[in-house]
Amino acid sequence: MKKLKLTLVKSVIDRSKRQKETVKALGLRKMHHTIVKDVSPQVQGMINKVSHLLQIEEA
Repeated sequence: MKKLKLTLVKSVIDRSKRQKETVKALGLRKMHHTIVKDVSPQVQGMINKVSHLLQIEEA
């Protein structure tokens, strides 16, 4: 299964509630926090919604 390394590089301050909750649901807590996620259609959809806040790399 494909894995992606996600890093929060822009702040969620002054973003919509929906974007804040999406970042939280991905498991990102604060700036420069990095996680590795398996790619599924649900996770890919969440990443697409907040991709402008993330740095995305293949793991």
